[in-house]
Amino acid sequence: MNLKYVIAGIGISFCSSHEAMAQQKGLMDNSQSPYVKLRSVGLQEVTWTGGFWGEKFKMSQEKTVPFMWDLYHDAETTHAVRNFEIAAGLMKGEFDGPSFHDGDFYKIFEGMAALYAETQDPALDRQMDEAIALIAQAQREDGYLHTPVLIEERWGTLGEEELQKQLGFEKYNMGHLMTAACVHYRATGKDNFLQVAKGVANFLYDFYQKASPQLARNAICPSHYMGMVEMYRTTRDPRYLELAKNLIDIRGKTDDGTDDNQDRVPFRAQTEAMGHAVRANYLYAGVADLYAETGEAKLLENLESIWEDVVYRKMYITGGCGALYDGVSPNGTSYNPTVVQKIHQAYGKPYQLPNAAAHNETCANIGNVLWNWRMLQVTGDAKYADVMELNLYNSILSGIGMNGTEFFYTNPLSAKDDLHYTLRWPNVREGYISISNCCAPNVTRTLAEVANYAYSLSEKGLYINLYGSNKLKTANSKGEKIEIQQRTSYPWDEKITLDLLKIPSDNFNLFLRIPGWCDQSVLKVNGEEAPLQFKSGEYAQVARKWKQGDQVELTLKMPIKFLEANPLVEATRGQVAVKRGPLVYCVESMDLPAGKTVDDVVISLKEDWTPEPFEIGQSTLISLKGNVYFQQEDNWEQTLYRAVNPQEYDQGTIRLVPYYSWANRGKGEMLVWMPFERN
Repeated sequence: MNLKYVIAGIGISFCSSHEAMAQQKGLMDNSQSPYVKLRSVGLQEVTWTGGFWGEKFKMSQEKTVPFMWDLYHDAETTHAVRNFEIAAGLMKGEFDGPSFHDGDFYKIFEGMAALYAETQDPALDRQMDEAIALIAQAQREDGYLHTPVLIEERWGTLGEEELQKQLGFEKYNMGHLMTAACVHYRATGKDNFLQVAKGVANFLYDFYQKASPQLARNAICPSHYMGMVEMYRTTRDPRYLELAKNLIDIRGKTDDGTDDNQDRVPFRAQTEAMGHAVRANYLYAGVADLYAETGEAKLLENLESIWEDVVYRKMYITGGCGALYDGVSPNGTSYNPTVVQKIHQAYGKPYQLPNAAAHNETCANIGNVLWNWRMLQVTGDAKYADVMELNLYNSILSGIGMNGTEFFYTNPLSAKDDLHYTLRWPNVREGYISISNCCAPNVTRTLAEVANYAYSLSEKGLYINLYGSNKLKTANSKGEKIEIQQRTSYPWDEKITLDLLKIPSDNFNLFLRIPGWCDQSVLKVNGEEAPLQFKSGEYAQVARKWKQGDQVELTLKMPIKFLEANPLVEATRGQVAVKRGPLVYCVESMDLPAGKTVDDVVISLKEDWTPEPFEIGQSTLISLKGNVYFQQEDNWEQTLYRAVNPQEYDQGTIRLVPYYSWANRGKGEMLVWMPFERN
């Protein structure tokens, strides 16, 4: 029996018990995807109970999401919700803000839905229903929903028609709507937003049935690839999978494609990462979704080739990607402008990884997680979880301040006061990034959703992908209950404890990820060391007949490591970065003796470093304290080159802090890569 009531004129349907069981899925519903090895657990099935991610979840719930909700309702600052009100005919006005503002609001909404899945907060539910009613009122009868166009249709002249819309983030906005609607459906059991998303999906299906090749070319930032596949998974409407396949088939089939937009050549001809990194990573994630449903070998083959190009040649030590503000296509081999194309916010050439000018847009780093999450589900290979973890702890978390209400658009690996050029985006966190605020809503939803990445299920058993204090309550495909309490101070501490509260009675496999950074691990079951050999960068399979009350203890040794880059990375020759566990560390100017700058620091590989608790804001983290050398102050004014003069080093003690925590104590300098002495 379905129960219905009306809020703000929009019907809200609750699922029957059978439907409710079907909707208890995660960010992706790959429960019926034929070409995946791992499957998501439900959004409601993992709850943070404390620790590192529990603290971040609480920050998201209490600070970030309320801040973003208020910000996007502030018409003087963002105009995002006001655009929906104008498009709905509630008032007269003009569109204001970037053309991707709709999508930004959908990302905030998705984060709210993920929070609701875990908290069941009725206030969040009311806010989401309020937003859905407004969005539905703005939607055109044929399902179309893009406020810049709808406002022009309602209150003015449309201007340049279809072609203009293709470059105005129209499909990007629709993609984020569809994804948010699927998450909302699984979080609440209500289909009011899913009905709006069906209208959008149906419009897109009809549009692409009759669109000319030029109109059907790739739209900017193809989030709708992920959105269409998720709509297919949620509704099982075969038209949506048909469209997702067609969207890949038509790429690169027109004369005006660009490397910047990854559509100069068909996807099946692409083997390297190129162009705008956000658009690229969203594309790769969407293609991985399509592979999960179709099993087309060429799609996975190309994705694996592109992944190797990124991870082995174009990704920062923090997991950041998209090195360049501006550049030229790596495929350019002549002066012909149709061959040598300008690209921006982009993957550059192999090993082209500048530090101070690194772009590393937070959205691109989030896209990297979306892509690797899908590759993990498809293959079951722990190397993809390694990249996810690296990004989450470093290049994504750096995108949000530790107060939860200030953000970075870019994530460089060096910040200097004496740069002789002006960066387009300052190294200062902002509450609203007026040039482009897309990253703040994106990191908002990501922090609310980390719990759903922690575990996966397969026919073989349970996979533990990420570590953090949480409680898992799920069931395997046979309906057998699995309930686990995970206790840990990871990433600060080496030990992870799993209490098996409910577990299948037959032989059952636990797969514990041994991170690629971990060279030594110890596993104990009920206090006894397991005589098993574990390899870093793989899942440790622990098979036995478990019983309720069993306890598993995993220790991941976390020695402090000095890392060097491939010598082809010219920006880091003769320098090292410092890493402990999954965390990359940096030096900030406020942790140096008076009169010293970050450029004076020389790391000694012989000195010991001590992990030490340290507070930044309201958070306690583990810093690293150790002895270093300092180069003596030097004057390079009006000097580009000069003869090397031996110099005596000063010695002193400094503190290193996790990279994600930089720029939370006021303006200052920062450095990840530092020169070193072996003796």
